[in-house]
Amino acid sequence: MTDALSVAALGYGFIGEAHANALARLPQFFPDAPDVSRDVLVGRDETAAREAADRFGFDRVETDWRDAIEDVDVFLNLGPNHVHVEPTVAALEAGVHVLCEKPLAPTVEGAERVVDAAEVSDATAGVVFNYRFLPAVQHAKDLLDAGDLGTVRHVRFQYLQDWLVDDDAPWTWRHDAERAGAGALGDLGAHSVDLARFLVGDLERVSGHLATFTEERVPEGGGDPRPVTVDDAFTAQAEFESGALGTFEASRCAPGRKNGHTFEIDASEGALAFDLQRPNELEVKYPDARGFETVLVTEDADPYGEHWWPPGHVLGWEHSVVHQDYEFLSAVADGSEASPDVRDGLAAQRVLAAVAASDERGEWVSV
Repeated sequence: MTDALSVAALGYGFIGEAHANALARLPQFFPDAPDVSRDVLVGRDETAAREAADRFGFDRVETDWRDAIEDVDVFLNLGPNHVHVEPTVAALEAGVHVLCEKPLAPTVEGAERVVDAAEVSDATAGVVFNYRFLPAVQHAKDLLDAGDLGTVRHVRFQYLQDWLVDDDAPWTWRHDAERAGAGALGDLGAHSVDLARFLVGDLERVSGHLATFTEERVPEGGGDPRPVTVDDAFTAQAEFESGALGTFEASRCAPGRKNGHTFEIDASEGALAFDLQRPNELEVKYPDARGFETVLVTEDADPYGEHWWPPGHVLGWEHSVVHQDYEFLSAVADGSEASPDVRDGLAAQRVLAAVAASDERGEWVSV
């Protein structure tokens, strides 16, 4: 592909800004990436969208996503959860390549609609699970796939944040089951489930428990309290198809935890540990070693290391988005499948739905 890929993006909040930053970084740090034209930014508020478009480097704005997908090659669906399905399906039906933010849909049925559309479309369809693209996580994947640590036996995933500790924190769309689908389960648990599948394999069954600590909140700016219809936290036990055991925990009410995404993987001959708040480090217990070794994953030979700074000059959270956008756009240019693709988004959604069903039924649920 020689012409620049024209891109439309829905959403200009935190995630939209992260992807706009990624698109701007690609020409400098990934010279083999496809050329990209930031064509149109979509937002309901035209004034706010124009201001964001000026900052992000987009040429024009639209207030209706239907108008945005008419003349572009790539659609980045970075809006709230309840607008993931319809625009994504419409874009795929129009032959437009789509990268959709996680969760792929608020429900399994919605995610299945996206996958069905992708399977009959000639377009590339990916889902945003950017933590796969951290160099330390990629290094963990390489070690596990090579069999260097033996057979995985037990894994533990946590994702803890503290932005809802205060009962007076305002109500947002993220507290509404119709728009968000789930709370900490879908918002944070989706990332953990995807990393678990990426590193260890598919899950067989789960046993989950959800909790809502604050039953209603007042919207920002005031007004009557609105009910919180999603979970604040969840825990789950899991069994993988391989027979490995797993535990999952996520909370948006964990004091002092800003973005504490961690995992520990115990295998028959070694172990791994990772903390997103120290994203350049992987703790490795090698076979025959007495304890863990801290590996700084910043060498030129490390995943994506040759694209950035000299060894020891660390990367941040935003680089995971750059890496995912690079891989997705390269797949579009090559005519290959995205990884992760929308089937990965559906697989994660099925696990999350099984956790919720287990909480309702009080029993183990097959995925």
